[in-house]
Amino acid sequence: MAIVSTAGIATTGARAANADRAVGRWLLALSGMVLVQVMLGAVTRLTDSGLSIMEWRPIMGAIPPLNDAEWHRVFDVYRQIAEYQIVNAGMSLAEFKAIFWWEYLHRLWGRLIGVAFLLPFLWFWARGQLRGAKARRVFAIFVLGGLQGLMGWIMVMSGFADRTDVSQYRLVAHLMLALLIYGLLLWQALNLLQPAAFSLPDAQRDGLWRHGLIMTALITLEIAIGGFVAGLDGGLIYNNFPMMGEHWIAADLFRLSPWWINFFENPAAAQFLHRLMSGFVAIALISLTVRGRRADLVRGLKRRFYYLPFGLLLQATLGIATLMLVVPLPLAVAHQAGAFLLFTISLYVMHGLKARRA
Repeated sequence: MAIVSTAGIATTGARAANADRAVGRWLLALSGMVLVQVMLGAVTRLTDSGLSIMEWRPIMGAIPPLNDAEWHRVFDVYRQIAEYQIVNAGMSLAEFKAIFWWEYLHRLWGRLIGVAFLLPFLWFWARGQLRGAKARRVFAIFVLGGLQGLMGWIMVMSGFADRTDVSQYRLVAHLMLALLIYGLLLWQALNLLQPAAFSLPDAQRDGLWRHGLIMTALITLEIAIGGFVAGLDGGLIYNNFPMMGEHWIAADLFRLSPWWINFFENPAAAQFLHRLMSGFVAIALISLTVRGRRADLVRGLKRRFYYLPFGLLLQATLGIATLMLVVPLPLAVAHQAGAFLLFTISLYVMHGLKARRA
């Protein structure tokens, strides 16, 4: 009869837990890099830098122009598009370099994320710390990262023709794919760093979970609408709050036909929808916080609910200030980062409500 060593099982379990923590910290760091990339993307958008690099060279594009001849070549390529001819006609080479470096940094950081993902992945896989379904899930996120690079180029391509900026539809697709990658990285990191589920009755868990899903879905939708506001430069109009000009509802809200297209192509309608959706987010979030406070939850889980109103207050303050000050760069970038922070808190709450694995 074989005798299983309790000490051996404990040692194996400790090694597995240490491996999971190492992988979890790596994924958490990657999610932080994605957040930085989102902020760089916001700067690129706000400084109208996104069309300054008209070539997609995933490998050699990591090398910037190194001499005057190369700088003039890439500047000449930029001068062929409508953005230069209509918006930036007469721009000097020095002014072009100012927008070039923002787009270059955005693309370079994306390449660094790819390296920071692939090399540790291979290391953990070779050491047996990342195998099976866990490895497949993580590698799937890596594939999404590659698709995000392609989506970014497809977005840039939309500004090559008669437009003076990129398509707001492709901009939102690019943003939401970034949000998906960020959320998946964060969720997998939490799975590894906090594998034990909180104990609470199933009926209570299910009710809070459904409420949390609604809140998270509304936050996600609000981020998407914010992408349309950014893509349409909707923050540059109606810069008072809570009214829009002299009215509660802007007079030009439905100037396009059919009516529903206004929310995607009319800056006034996009801004109004963004304001309206923020109210629904606030209702869902505050009511969930109240339910969490009243529920009989362990202290660690209850504390997570209390982070929600602080995230909401910060984001609302940033949003109103960004609008009323006519979209200053630091505030606008902070507002986009604040949206991801609120999304992060919502995922943190949802992870605490996940069911215990069988």
